[in-house]
Amino acid sequence: MRRLLLASFCALAVVFCSTTSPASAAARASAAKAGEWSQHGNDSNEQRYSPLKQVNADNVSKLGLAWSADMIEKGQWQSTPLMVDGMLIVTTPWSYAYAFDAKTGAQKWKYNPQVPREMAATSLCCNNSNRGATYWNGKVIWATLDGRLVAVNLKTGKKVWESQVTDPKDAMSITGAPRIGDGLVFIGEAGGEYEQRGFLAAFNADTGKFMWKFYTVPGDPSKGPDHAASDDVMAMAAKTWNGDWWKAGGGGTPWDGIVYDAQDDLVIFGTGNGAPWPAGLRSPGGGDNLFTCSIVAVHAKTGKYAWHYQTVPMDSFDFDNTAPLTIADITVDGQKKHVVMQVPKDGIFYVIETATGKVVSAELTVPFANWLTGFDKANNWKPILNPDADYGKTGKGWFVMPFQTHVWSPQSFNPDTGLVYVRVQNATYGYVAEKDAKMGNQLLWINTAKQPELPRPTVQGPQGAWLTAWNPATQKEAWRSTEAGSGGVLTTAGNLVILGKNQTLQAFRADTGGPSLWTGQVGASVSAGAITYQLDGVQYVAVVGAGGQGSSVAGGRVAVFKLGGDANFPPAAPPIPQVLNPPANFGTEEQLALGKEKFAQNCSICHDNQSARMANAPDLRYSPFIGTAQAFQSVVLGGIKVEGGMRSFKDGLSPADVEAIRAHVVSLANTLKANPPPAGFGGFGGFGGPGGGRGPGGPRGPGGPGAAAPPQQATGQELVGLHQSPGASSVGTAGPQAAAPTAPTGLHQ
Repeated sequence: MRRLLLASFCALAVVFCSTTSPASAAARASAAKAGEWSQHGNDSNEQRYSPLKQVNADNVSKLGLAWSADMIEKGQWQSTPLMVDGMLIVTTPWSYAYAFDAKTGAQKWKYNPQVPREMAATSLCCNNSNRGATYWNGKVIWATLDGRLVAVNLKTGKKVWESQVTDPKDAMSITGAPRIGDGLVFIGEAGGEYEQRGFLAAFNADTGKFMWKFYTVPGDPSKGPDHAASDDVMAMAAKTWNGDWWKAGGGGTPWDGIVYDAQDDLVIFGTGNGAPWPAGLRSPGGGDNLFTCSIVAVHAKTGKYAWHYQTVPMDSFDFDNTAPLTIADITVDGQKKHVVMQVPKDGIFYVIETATGKVVSAELTVPFANWLTGFDKANNWKPILNPDADYGKTGKGWFVMPFQTHVWSPQSFNPDTGLVYVRVQNATYGYVAEKDAKMGNQLLWINTAKQPELPRPTVQGPQGAWLTAWNPATQKEAWRSTEAGSGGVLTTAGNLVILGKNQTLQAFRADTGGPSLWTGQVGASVSAGAITYQLDGVQYVAVVGAGGQGSSVAGGRVAVFKLGGDANFPPAAPPIPQVLNPPANFGTEEQLALGKEKFAQNCSICHDNQSARMANAPDLRYSPFIGTAQAFQSVVLGGIKVEGGMRSFKDGLSPADVEAIRAHVVSLANTLKANPPPAGFGGFGGFGGPGGGRGPGGPRGPGGPGAAAPPQQATGQELVGLHQSPGASSVGTAGPQAAAPTAPTGLHQ
């Protein structure tokens, strides 16, 4: 399944002396050379801002294609490219890396890290993506899906060093990009759904030598050092847990969202949700569960704890704090502040002093939230939780609002406008707790085939997704665009905001927004962040997109634009027609009901419908594999499609379960065959995935606004500092400000 919440830390730092020489904070900033893009967020502050302005708001409409390159790897393409010394670097699904001549597009080298495909059956929550690399001292460094760091020579692609980050015995993976600071590489991992314990690790960027590790949740108290009461921080964290939490790992995996603060020599990172999800079952008897769903700071050289802020104590909503973090200097009420900023899945924009962890402000970016009732400002803005939302304790379930406001897509801070640009969404999702319930072979303890006892709240106010230009100093929205897409964001000194939308790249004015100034065809779906660079006096804009369903590209594509560019994409191969040829319906009522339930729990996150399908997963109603039990089981249990990202479910489903799923899909295929959609029909309903609402037959009901939730009592605390859109309330316990039903797409790792 996909993931949500975050985790704070208690941490034990196993530390060695750094081999890097002393340097000033300014020298440690590792700022990119003029015209280059050498780190994931361009520089260590992760602002994703470029001072280049040859391409600007006045001439961006003249951008044209300079060159493109297609790559064969299949899956989710989430890579931010690098450009260093004339070389453009792109990472791919299954953790390959390509190098191209940044001016001409000629391929220079390709590196295959030999990731074992069978891990898709045991260790992947969500997808096989890789979000990018970093650069240090002649080396390109990135992480592999099976938990390694690899460094290769920039010019030749030859391996320089390799280090194992995760224990190969653990069900962990890495999809995030490493970050660099003062000669150290920082990396986290994913695996909270597989009963794992999260950590952040540091390695020497020149040699790959392990330097330190900071655990984000306490371990088994009986195992002594490196677990619970072995140091003050772990002992503090252990006091916030109850029961035998370590048997499920605890969670808190920092799978993305890492930033190096050169001014204070700190690594600041976000943690993931607790495992399993419902806090009332995970930690019976209560407790904040540090350091899940937290923003944590440790000293870069040693990994020793500096501070933390837990955004969601006792998280039950997969509200990871692994969204991008950005460091900037802003002026608040006349005072200059050096801050770290984030808007994660919970919908709140956090502004925190980097040196101390003191919260400057916290404000909703969407109209309404019902998981909290306010903040205790006297206690560093600790959120005041809504007790009715503790569905693991109440047993009634809960439709949480908002849901996955911002997951992993890059955001940008523009120092010229003082605004943060980020794509947010307004949605809701229903959770029902059930001890030992799984999705596939992932330990979640929620039943995705059930819905809460309360009716789905009514939709009011803005719905869906939009690009917001947010002022962090005033905690107010400067402008928004619903025309903009859902990709990661780049801003430039040319007064531009650039991001992807479907299979295009768009540009808007950074100061005022307004209608798009330019739309460039990519021919592949863009969700990653674009970059810009300059070579021989020419500024380029580059982005990576994913091929597959609806695209002429089978794998992925990098597209590079410049003013006056007149290149063409390669000729598109003719599309392979989909043939709807299901066998006859079969199965008892009980078997079909089981198939519908098992499909919702195991398959719908990828195969529900065209608008929600992950990584362009196929519409199974058209699949030739549904023709026989043997063929269908060869995929679902045998894993013959693992190369394309379809893992085996042999550890979570029985042959009888799989045959029931086939019966359910066949019945849907025959229904479609008897009632063909009108020409141009793009999606389909009826598979009934998590979140439902996309057609009849889903376990979460039809996709309309739904009935209003009955009143749920507030706790009486003052609602402090929460943003209110015109005509909308801020936070509360129930009410009309829910968003449209949505399936959990684009989740996590």
